[in-house]
Amino acid sequence: MTLNFVSKTREELYTSRAEAIAGEESKAASKSSLVSWLRVAVFVAGVAVAWYFFSNYQMAEGAISVLLFYALFIVVLRWHSRLDFKHQQLVLLRRVNEQEVERLQGKLKNFDGGNAFINDQHPYTSDLDIFGQNSLFQLMNRSVTDIGKSRLASWFRAAASPSEVALRQEAVAELAQPEQLDWLQALLALPMHYKHDQQPADGFIAWFSDKTFFRQHPWVKVLLFVLPLLTLAAIAAWFYGFSGWIAVAFLLAQFWLAYKFRVERDEYYEKSIGIYEAMRSYTKQLQHIEQHQFSAPRLQQLQQGLKRSGTSSANLYKLANIIDYFSWRLSTLMAFFLNTILMWDFVWMYRLENWRDKFLPQLKESLDILAEIEALASIAAFQHAHPEYAVPQLSQQPFEYRAVALAHPLIFSVRPVANDFETQGIGHTMVITGSNMSGKTTFLRTVGINMVMALMGAPACADRLIVAPAQVYTAMRTADNLAENTSSFYAELKRLRMLLELTEKGQPVFYLLDEILKGTNSRDRHLGAMSLIRQLHHRNASGLISTHDLELGAMEEELPGSVQNYSFNSDIIGDEIRFDYKLTKGICRSFNASKLMQLMGIDIAEEKV
Repeated sequence: MTLNFVSKTREELYTSRAEAIAGEESKAASKSSLVSWLRVAVFVAGVAVAWYFFSNYQMAEGAISVLLFYALFIVVLRWHSRLDFKHQQLVLLRRVNEQEVERLQGKLKNFDGGNAFINDQHPYTSDLDIFGQNSLFQLMNRSVTDIGKSRLASWFRAAASPSEVALRQEAVAELAQPEQLDWLQALLALPMHYKHDQQPADGFIAWFSDKTFFRQHPWVKVLLFVLPLLTLAAIAAWFYGFSGWIAVAFLLAQFWLAYKFRVERDEYYEKSIGIYEAMRSYTKQLQHIEQHQFSAPRLQQLQQGLKRSGTSSANLYKLANIIDYFSWRLSTLMAFFLNTILMWDFVWMYRLENWRDKFLPQLKESLDILAEIEALASIAAFQHAHPEYAVPQLSQQPFEYRAVALAHPLIFSVRPVANDFETQGIGHTMVITGSNMSGKTTFLRTVGINMVMALMGAPACADRLIVAPAQVYTAMRTADNLAENTSSFYAELKRLRMLLELTEKGQPVFYLLDEILKGTNSRDRHLGAMSLIRQLHHRNASGLISTHDLELGAMEEELPGSVQNYSFNSDIIGDEIRFDYKLTKGICRSFNASKLMQLMGIDIAEEKV
């Protein structure tokens, strides 16, 4: 596999794109700055012209000039906003390409590791570095929205059906085409304009679904349409000589209503403003998706789902506008007059509930579709960055796993070592022996992580990969837990019990076990490991077990055809230990523990015969 050569050409592509965008960015910044000064000039000219007319007692001309210059100022302001958005989009597109280069170079520390999704009790995510630092999530995820991250995380945690995998692969193949790169990167950059660190949208939807303020207080709805009109009429009447106490009474009535329902008003505002930035982001993303043409069936299906009740982006835009107007209450002076004359908060609470009754079901569907497309976009960007990776084929043969040049996607060395590997059939166990640091555990993780990628619809780090659907299960990083008063050995036993319970359910389980039962004496370890292999042999399971114990290799004779020995070896040349990290048939022929201890300063006495 020519991993480095292809990665280098992709690195050059993203670098050249970033440089080209930087040139456009500079031009856009200059144009935006120029229009910004034009906005200032319009404002100053408007003030000057209005002052000239008013100072000469030309009131009509002064009023007209104020209106004209105000309209002109709004036009220039909106022009500048569009130019500024375009400039910021270029800044973010440059950053998107720079981030692609960082991923290719293995610089993952600044990317979100999906720590919220870490679960040590999951069948495989902790052992296979799916989440956390230096994880697959950091390498593959491009989404900045909560919904996009959550959807991708759910795909990492559970295999899709073969039909679903095929649909995802087809959609990803379309999005990963070179001619789609501009559209794809624009989709990834759009949500970066907005903040996504407040409450998630699903929390707002769950809260909003149960809120029925105006159903519980229908009389407030009546007052909403009557009281502001009466208040304005009373104020106008006061100017024409009628008693001002009528206006005061209406103003006090509004003030009392605002005070009585202050908790409800604050709650509606706080909950809605928490998703304001996200709604603006989703609106821009949905517009981008709605205007594109797709050919993959899954993408067409998702796009059609956005158009069932008008356009989803337009409906979300309405919600964002409602929240924006609601936020005028932040100005203390304005809030006082708006809420004591126009029942301002109640107006937008009513508009929110009215919007909910019309569009909330579609909101759920739209965000579900957007989350799906974001997850597909992440995989597509990953596939575009790694065109040398294979698109896996799913097999109907039980536990078939056939790989050519299989490598680990999180190893970014200059010359990564790849291995060919194949296994097939129920009740098969590959026993992998090897010396310390020879690559046994890394190989197990390589097999597992590529299987996870294949079963979620992503490309695999191999020249070719055929894999049968199965539940991946690992037992590698077992550790003690002081809070639960659990030793590392007992933690490992609990992990193995989970494996046995999983295999009792009848579903196919592909296991990856590293140095099992290492927390006990050699006799019990050999006995326990052999017993486990025999037990798994009669279950709907197959997999790999790595070990230092050569005794397990004898099981190849006990269960011929079902247990196979493979190994990783090393050579000691002088004081240097050399590893080739190549998978070899047969039991390990070389060990290096004694040499490693000597290199660490431990005097190893030669065993006397």
